[in-house]
Amino acid sequence: MSGLLPLVVALPLLGAALLVALGRRLPRAAAEAVAGAVAAASAVLSALLLAHASPGASEWVGGWDPVRGHSVGIVLVGDVPGTALATLVCALTVCVLGYSWRYFDEVPHRQAGTFPALVLLFQAGMCGFALTGDLFNAFVFFELMSVVAYALTGYRVEDPAAVQGALTFGVVNSLGAYATLLGITLLYARTGQLEMRRIGDALDAAREPDALVLCAFVLVLAGLLVKAAAVPFHFWLPDAHAVAPTPVCMLLSGVMVELGAYGVWRVHATVFAGPGGLPAADVTRCLVALGTVTALLGAVMCWQQHHLKRLLAYSTVAHTGLFLVGIGLLRPESTAGAALYVVGHAGAKAALFACTGILLDRYGSVDEHELHGRARELRLLAVLYGVAGTALAGLPPFGTALGKGAVEEAGGVATTALCVAVSALTGGAVLRAAARVFLGAGPRPKGPSPLDTDPAHEEPETPRPLRRVPATMLAVPGALLVGALAAGLAPAVASGAGGAFGAPEGTAPHWAPAAVVTGGLSVGLAAACAALAVRRRTAGEPYAWLAPLRRLHSGHIGDYVAWFVAGTAVLGALALPGVGARL
Repeated sequence: MSGLLPLVVALPLLGAALLVALGRRLPRAAAEAVAGAVAAASAVLSALLLAHASPGASEWVGGWDPVRGHSVGIVLVGDVPGTALATLVCALTVCVLGYSWRYFDEVPHRQAGTFPALVLLFQAGMCGFALTGDLFNAFVFFELMSVVAYALTGYRVEDPAAVQGALTFGVVNSLGAYATLLGITLLYARTGQLEMRRIGDALDAAREPDALVLCAFVLVLAGLLVKAAAVPFHFWLPDAHAVAPTPVCMLLSGVMVELGAYGVWRVHATVFAGPGGLPAADVTRCLVALGTVTALLGAVMCWQQHHLKRLLAYSTVAHTGLFLVGIGLLRPESTAGAALYVVGHAGAKAALFACTGILLDRYGSVDEHELHGRARELRLLAVLYGVAGTALAGLPPFGTALGKGAVEEAGGVATTALCVAVSALTGGAVLRAAARVFLGAGPRPKGPSPLDTDPAHEEPETPRPLRRVPATMLAVPGALLVGALAAGLAPAVASGAGGAFGAPEGTAPHWAPAAVVTGGLSVGLAAACAALAVRRRTAGEPYAWLAPLRRLHSGHIGDYVAWFVAGTAVLGALALPGVGARL
């Protein structure tokens, strides 16, 4: 497989360049076909690399090998976690391009290949971030995918709300990028290295961790947690999802946010896990505390939403918290469980966004109250939405249930209670929306939406409202749910996740009775919450005592910047005790 790693990044870059170069001379159908073929070829290549992945596999791009222990080149790592995540990115990109096939309404006066070219650039940035073994180039790929994500979020530039959402996204994520770059600078000043493993080795050989190492850890972690949308760095995500095109939301929540969690694991495991890094107890306290707050706040905010895109965005925040808890336990079996959870969540969440996009394009709204009972005729879509909701809640045998069960087993009773509660609330919010929209369950809620959602501001993403749902738009969520199911049923996936993170034999994610019970309990509680909610006659489900929490999500960039600074300080305080005792 020598020489193939760079192609996973180069292929979508070349495909995007081709689409831009051909410009208006390429018909729209041809542009979409080219983009789909490039994304599919990248998916096949990354899957082939995954089949031949090994812990020590790496490649220096362009032959810039290290000289006397120093390097200036780009190194790509071909281990299982990186190639698996790149495969997930490519597969989801294929699904997104298939979903938007010949339906997505291009902005007037733009070239036919603009949207697919941006999607391919986004794919290249995400694959590069997943595969890189160099901290500075991780920042470069971080910025590439971020810049393209800003453009995709504000793709409908004629809509002021889309511009505002993209601006919020851009400012907050740019702050995270600057923090990451400053942390990288500190590490380079200390070690003279940029490759992650060499930085870790240099830290271990030099001295015990000190204030510089602590600051570097906090700054790098803050930037990655912005991308992961962890509390209090998460404010950009709901604003971006509310205005971004549906195919873009599928990528943002399906895999880009998960890249932030992956970056946290990768940087800690290769740079800060040794004796020259941060004490394990400090890292666990930092990540588990942050993950717990993220999961609970995201679940509560998810339950309050009636704008379906915001609802799904906050559920992403909640599940990101559970990913961070699994990583923060610093046990191979919990990390393997979190990885499997990511795969199942990607399928379920992308499927939910795909179904929500169909509602928007048919009825011109994604407001749960406005859509009450209007989608009764879309029976297949109702089934897909309901199945995806139960998968999000952790229904066995989906990959979400298997991964969640592994994290629960590693974390004990408190972690189990957290996972069950968060899965029940987020899954219940989805099932509540499905019951109202597709079944017309309960009385039609009266009064304005508590979050001031204005259905009149929603516009379909198709040239005209859909009278007949295209087969591709229904096939994609179906395929995504099949993938989420395969993540839980295929033994090779679970055993591969366990082996990738060094889980001892017998502790890799497996269908233990406890996982089945807690998965069933989560779904049962989710259904009960949904049933109770649809019986309410008013729109006041957020309750008055939650008003201060809603006011924190003000939509003002200045507030979000302040929360970024406060969150960075909290990270430092959580990580300080072990290092501070030595200072």
